[in-house]
Amino acid sequence: MGGYIIRRLLWIPVILVVVSAVTFTLTRYVPGDPVELRTQGRASPEAVERVRQQLDLDKPKPVQFAKYMVGFVQGDMGESIVRYPGVPVWDLIRERIWITAQLNLAAIALVAFLGVAAGSVAARNVGTWKDPATISMLLLFQSIPTVVFIPLLLYLFVIQLHWLPAAGWNGLFSVHIIIPLLAMVLPSLAGVARLTRISLLQTMGQDWVRTARAKGLPERNVFFRHIFRPALLPLNTQLGIALFTIFSGSVFVELLYGIPGMGRLALDAVFQRDYDIIMAVFLITTIPYLIGLLAVDLLYTLIDPRIRLGQSER
Repeated sequence: MGGYIIRRLLWIPVILVVVSAVTFTLTRYVPGDPVELRTQGRASPEAVERVRQQLDLDKPKPVQFAKYMVGFVQGDMGESIVRYPGVPVWDLIRERIWITAQLNLAAIALVAFLGVAAGSVAARNVGTWKDPATISMLLLFQSIPTVVFIPLLLYLFVIQLHWLPAAGWNGLFSVHIIIPLLAMVLPSLAGVARLTRISLLQTMGQDWVRTARAKGLPERNVFFRHIFRPALLPLNTQLGIALFTIFSGSVFVELLYGIPGMGRLALDAVFQRDYDIIMAVFLITTIPYLIGLLAVDLLYTLIDPRIRLGQSER
């Protein structure tokens, strides 16, 4: 296991280089000049060229990429070009990264817990109205895009019921987090719940489950010891997909609900061609996603020790 973890960790820098190269290429070759956006067309061509030289944007693209990556490894993420001219990118990210981290971690935990719980309820009530009602309700939430879901939540809880604030952020344990969490969690529950239901139903028909029941074990012990744990194995893949869905959805949630997190910073940077902010945000958000995928893979060995034993035998 130690060797496997080390190999996976060594792949992270390689993936980050690939992600950074793709991000750099997309940002540099899309239409728009950040220097002209910074000067707003009021500077002379000579002044624009001087600014471009100061920012090293006059150098060849491979040289710009290499210089940025060397600086990033050393902790220098560059500085804002347009939105906050001259402000170090890390200072901008440092103010927002903890907000985004809290929001995403809370959403991931709720998706895992509520998705598994909903799938378990559906599986244990198969053949009754509770099974299709549970899955159908979650599929309805999944079918609503985030950009539509947030206005619906705002209309219901803010305008009609006057229960929740319309925007802002006041910490993880404030009422401000309820609408963002609903918008991130509810659309992601259907995939986890459906796979949990299918896995549980498949496991319920296995011989060892019938043997456990024939021995007279309490149904609670049969479910949690002989059905639930083996059924969790294929669920890890869906949790990895849920990670990506939540990370990508948080961008729109932060923008629409006025949360000062990484998502809003990234969108502003994209629209204004703020190169260094775009690069830093994509690289920093890729790292926890890769670590999350590694954690999902490691869960396989905790759920089913045969996976670990099979590796050692080979």
